This record gives sequence, structure tokens and C-alpha cells, in this order.
Amino acid sequence: MLSLKTILTGTALSLSLAGVAVADGHGGPYAPYAGTTLVINVPAHPHYNAMMKVLPEFTKETGIEVEVDQLQYLKMRERQTLELTKDEGDYDMIAYVVFSKADYVFADQLENLAKYFMNPKLSDPNYDAEDLIDGYVANIGVAGGKKGYLPGQTGSLFGIPYGSETSVLAYRKDIFEKHGIDVPQNYDQLLDAACKIPEVEEGMGGMASRAASGHQASHAFLLHLAPLGGRVFDDNWNPIINNEAGVAAANALKTIVDCGPEGSQTFGPAEAAASFSQGTSAMFMDSIAFAAGFEDPSKSKVAGKVGYALHPEGVRRGSQTGGFGIAIPKNAQNKEAAFLLMQWLTSKKGDLMAAMNGGNPSRFSTYQDAGLNAKYPYSATFGEALKYADPDWRPIIPTWGKINADIGTTMSQVLTEGLDPQEALDGVAARAKDIMSEAGYYTWQ
Repeated sequence: MLSLKTILTGTALSLSLAGVAVADGHGGPYAPYAGTTLVINVPAHPHYNAMMKVLPEFTKETGIEVEVDQLQYLKMRERQTLELTKDEGDYDMIAYVVFSKADYVFADQLENLAKYFMNPKLSDPNYDAEDLIDGYVANIGVAGGKKGYLPGQTGSLFGIPYGSETSVLAYRKDIFEKHGIDVPQNYDQLLDAACKIPEVEEGMGGMASRAASGHQASHAFLLHLAPLGGRVFDDNWNPIINNEAGVAAANALKTIVDCGPEGSQTFGPAEAAASFSQGTSAMFMDSIAFAAGFEDPSKSKVAGKVGYALHPEGVRRGSQTGGFGIAIPKNAQNKEAAFLLMQWLTSKKGDLMAAMNGGNPSRFSTYQDAGLNAKYPYSATFGEALKYADPDWRPIIPTWGKINADIGTTMSQVLTEGLDPQEALDGVAARAKDIMSEAGYYTWQ
């Protein structure tokens, strides 16, 4: 029998999935690992809530037991920082947010996955890696290639996307129809709609956005930087965040926040999503991960009233890539069994199972599945958005934490204190130059 034991302590969820016999009685690939207990660390996130629902099937098929330590993201990051430095760690597999990739790889804390995919006893010949979404693999999994964090001749795979995300525009169909507002296809239309809605719909903000000081304000700024033609650095690591495109992105964010719902300046992602789901804003442009909540009538006042569109075009289309991936720590105790779990979760079968339970697909074929699109009609739009997913919308480098924090603090001053965007970004560029110089990025120039 399959037993499920859940123990909740604080924000940590420990799930023990006790399995039965190995599915293949003739010595299949899972047989040597039957009875192994894997301990994995994942975030409190909708995708990993979906994963929890499919793990019993993995245990049933393989006989491999799984214990899950599910934590709020920041607590998860703190725990991993401690665990990955041990000689022998407690975790066999971890989920990590995209910008942790550089930190973990640079510190030599993640397994290179090549030897596992080369092992015929472990590597499923039907895995079909080419079906994995390219932008997600580049963003979450590859390190050592172009710029150190993108695919290239020298790149290696250290993780696989699982719970990855891109940005789309959610909008109130009824409000747009009532006032004859076209769904924004470009940034001029987006900003016009954001400020028109408060004028025609009393008590409603135009677009809810992240804006809180720190990472949230930086994320919100970068959301607009890439489609408006900007980058943080040029190809020689010179900061160009303060060029015309950077200023346009800062001004776009300020317009959105100024025309947004009450309290916008303090919004993180949860607060922005709540504003949209509770009907106090007409648009929300952020991760696809929020869609399932918008369509849940037990949580949302706008279920059934939401339309979804591609991230509007600026100079070009460029939706974000982010979210989570899964990897095997260098100090894991059960690496081969962990690889089998990783491979199973990200297989076509595992990916579709998670998606049908409200998770974010990592495969093109999952987005094309008729059953998924029947259950979640917005999936078709999300699949289309992935054509424009930009793995280089932010630099995943070891110095990014400091620079990202500076962008966030400075952008908050633009949004709340009236700091001039050009002056603000000039300061960010100068400080980023110093950080990059100290880290050695100009050694060969």
C-alpha cells in the first residue's frame, strides 16, 4: 500500500512518501534504488504544490521514497546556503531560483549532469531533451557558456527547469469591453490603458505591479527593460542600464505605479496579484504562475473574467524567464536515485501530470496537450509567449546580488521620492562599474 504522512512545522512541510514494490519485477532501471529515501528541498510555490500531488505516483512506480522539506523561498535559500557547504549534506535534490544558479555553480556546489545523462543505466532514451523549452533550459540550467551564464560551446548543464515562468499580461475582459479599450499589443497602448482605466472606472487602478524597495522594484524595472531594447551590460560588461532604453523602462514603471491601485509603491508579487484578483486593478503583468489563482473562484473575485495576452512589444518582444529549476547538490548522499527522480519529474509524463495539477510546464509538448488546454484554456497563450522568452533579460552572474539590490533600492527612490530616472540610473551604472571591476570583469581589457 502507498502511505502518505505529512508533518507541518512552521513553514516547513515534510512529506514522507512510502512506496511499494518496484514497478519492473525484471530488474528495471529503478530496481537497484528501491527502498532508498530521498530528501528534497523545494519552495512554497504553486508548482511545487502540484509536484506534491504527483510524487506518490513516482514512489508507486519506482519504490523510491521521498521526503520533502518545503519552505518559504527566503527560508529555503537560507537553508540551502547552510546545507551546500557541508561535507555531507542532508538534501539529495534541491529546487533553486534562477539567480541562485550563478552562486551555486561558481561555488562548485552542484553536480554537472553530463555523467548521468551519459549513463545508460540511468538515462531514459525516451526523455526527449529537445522538447524542453529552450529559453528555460538556458536560463535555469546552463552555466559556463556565453557570458558565463548562457548556452555556448563551453556551457554545461547543472539543472533542469521545473517551475519555470515567463511573463504575460492578464486583463479584465469585462472592463476592457465596457469601456472599449483594446488589449495592449505594444507599450504605448499599455501605458495609455494603465492611466485611462482609473479615469473611467472609479476606484480601480490601471495595472498592479511589483514595486516594493529591493528585489521587487528591480524585478519590475527589468520587466520593461528588455522589451524596450535595454540591457544591464553590453558585451564587454560595461553598464548601459542608464542609456535611453533604461530611462524609458524607469519611466514606464513609474507611470504604471502612479496610475496603479492604492498602495502600489509597496507591492510585492503577492500584493499585486491580490489587487488584481480582488478587482482593484484591471491589469497584471507578471508570471504565468499566478493564473491558476486568478481562475479559482474560492480565492478570486475575477474568475472567469480574465483574458491573457502576450507581454506587449516595445522595440521588440521580450518576456521574462525565471522561476525555479531542480539540481543535485555536490554533497548529496543519493545522487543516482536523485537523478532518477529529477528525470521522472521533468519527463513528458511527469511534466504533464504536474501541469494538470496547476503547475508550470517545462516542455513544449505539454503546452500543446489537448487535455491541458481544455482544462486551462490560457495555456495556449502561455505557449505562444514562450517564443519570445528572453534568457538574457538579466545577467545571472556572481555579482548580480549586489547590483540587483542597488537597482531595487534606487528604483524605489524614483517611485516614491521623485528621484530623476536618469540621475538614478547614472548612479547605478557607476556603482555597478565599481562592483564589476573589483570582481575582475575588466582584467582582460
